[in-house]
Amino acid sequence: MSFFGHGLVRMPKLEMFSGWMVKSFENSLLPTAIVQPFSYILPFAELFTGVLLLFGLFTRQAAIAGSCIILSLILGSALIEQWDALPTQFLHGLFLLIVLNFIEANKISLDNKLKK
Repeated sequence: MSFFGHGLVRMPKLEMFSGWMVKSFENSLLPTAIVQPFSYILPFAELFTGVLLLFGLFTRQAAIAGSCIILSLILGSALIEQWDALPTQFLHGLFLLIVLNFIEANKISLDNKLKK
């Protein structure tokens, strides 16, 4: 739900979100040429990943995509020394690790229903 919610609330304010992110990274090692496209892609990636995880559709791929998102957010937080964001990001990573570890046990996912 967190991925879905993050993506959903950022969609109507993509410009504002992008501006905030670019400003947050202006003194980091990352150039604006990387930060700005990422800031526009991130909400779509979060929303799409969240939808897939909520429905249990392409769960393995969605969890891997979510892990890539979280790893990039952890790196970004470290680069701008936003240490207070790391515990939440680590929890998201742990959740995705658990999803991947117990993927076969999920009997209510669409993946499982489509297998039959």
